[in-house]
Amino acid sequence: MNDWSLWLRHAVWHLGLVTVGCADTNGAAGRHIRFDGGPATPPDGVGSNGGYLSRLLFACVGDTRPPIEDDLAEYPTPVIRRIFADIEAMRPRPALVFSTGDYVFASSHPGNGAAAAQLDLYLLARRSYSGLLFPTMGNHECTGATNSNCGPDSVGGMSANYVAFLEKMLSPLQKPEPYYSVRIDARDRTWTAKFVVIAANAWSLVQENWLDSELAKPTTYTFVFRHEPAAATTAPGVLPSEAIMARHPFTLSIVGHRHTYDHVADVPREVIIGNGGAPLTSKDFGFGVFEQRGDGAVVVDMVNWATGEIDPGFHFAVTPDGRVLP
Repeated sequence: MNDWSLWLRHAVWHLGLVTVGCADTNGAAGRHIRFDGGPATPPDGVGSNGGYLSRLLFACVGDTRPPIEDDLAEYPTPVIRRIFADIEAMRPRPALVFSTGDYVFASSHPGNGAAAAQLDLYLLARRSYSGLLFPTMGNHECTGATNSNCGPDSVGGMSANYVAFLEKMLSPLQKPEPYYSVRIDARDRTWTAKFVVIAANAWSLVQENWLDSELAKPTTYTFVFRHEPAAATTAPGVLPSEAIMARHPFTLSIVGHRHTYDHVADVPREVIIGNGGAPLTSKDFGFGVFEQRGDGAVVVDMVNWATGEIDPGFHFAVTPDGRVLP
């Protein structure tokens, strides 16, 4: 047995993970992970405004845009459909999936329907997963530029991409703004969590005040989602949101923008998940899994979209206040 097999066997025992076979569309055997369901528990209840879970378990999907502007033929449908199908096949299935933005690569001028058509492809692939998807806005849902800012009173205005994102991805969740928060409580009342979604490319004073207020609400866990990482300082909402986050406790900041996945010691509470089908800068496509451990820590893993294998170089755990555990 090689070193990788030994590590994977240890992960199966320690985390309750198992790999199972599934048939892909070509009939070849593929593999995805699932979590051991353990003893039966009462059904969870989560809606677009939050709810309760018996344990904290969610997935995250990264950037999914095509490589060429206004292109439909090269939209990464096979990748994102497989990712959502793999999440659906997990046992228990995560009740929540968050995405880090950039679902389109389209000209944003009024009347252009490319963004809407690309979002339709994304949402068609998303049907492979039966749970809730909470999307984060990316720069490509504005004008495409990292420094773009959209909204009725912003320079980017109501671009075609922005309007399509609001109508197709947020309206079904009854979210009138591209920034929002979702509260989840433990069924047994032993923990609470909030998921705070920031729109750094629709930044405003209203959103700034809202973010400060939301982060001030006490919860055991706080997960902040924003498209651009802290280093992308030209995005209008990055520096002001980082300043607000520094004043409040939070568990992790989960971002995209870079078409890879990463977690580095220099920014220990930031996780980059940008490998949802957009042209890769490194590594492979996949999705993140965030699972509450028995001691309250959150274990973070990256699952390969095609093999179901966990990347041992990415695996880590954090306490509710974001301290990385050895």
